[in-house]
Amino acid sequence: MHLGLLVLRLVVGLLFVGHGAQKLFGIWGGHGLKVTAGFFEQLGLRPGRVHASFAGLLEFGGGALLALGLVTPFAAAALIAVMTAAVITVHWQKGLWATGGGYEYNLVLGASAFALAAIGAGNWSLDHALSLSVHGVLWGIGALVVGVAGGLGAVVSGRLYGRERHSRPAERPT
Repeated sequence: MHLGLLVLRLVVGLLFVGHGAQKLFGIWGGHGLKVTAGFFEQLGLRPGRVHASFAGLLEFGGGALLALGLVTPFAAAALIAVMTAAVITVHWQKGLWATGGGYEYNLVLGASAFALAAIGAGNWSLDHALSLSVHGVLWGIGALVVGVAGGLGAVVSGRLYGRERHSRPAERPT
């Protein structure tokens, strides 16, 4: 069991680290922060640079924590938040299957993060080495609720900020 949890944490966590690095640093085929910020602006997540920075940091940091098995429910909440925002803004209208651009992949990653928060990172983790008992049903549900609320909050705040900025009349110089 512990080997299975380690492999799951490493694969999912390091994939998130990679996605975060693509957004933040433009490596491994990523576009970097400037281009990602422009994409986020097109999605209605304004200011784009703030949302792109947070998404990249949550993926990079949450993925690293998940891979290490350190404060796993907090890592899971961060990753679920990013996946929730991605599903809402990019993938939902394309349906379930990834072959059509749907949210299948995001759902699998979010479910994996939730499962690790609920089950625990296993004996081969920093949570175990540090005697952190941060797993179980309530930790899993908490990570899910906080993650979904965080993702929804990011989308709503980004869209409201964009509307507010566009609805204000331009100020005249004095």
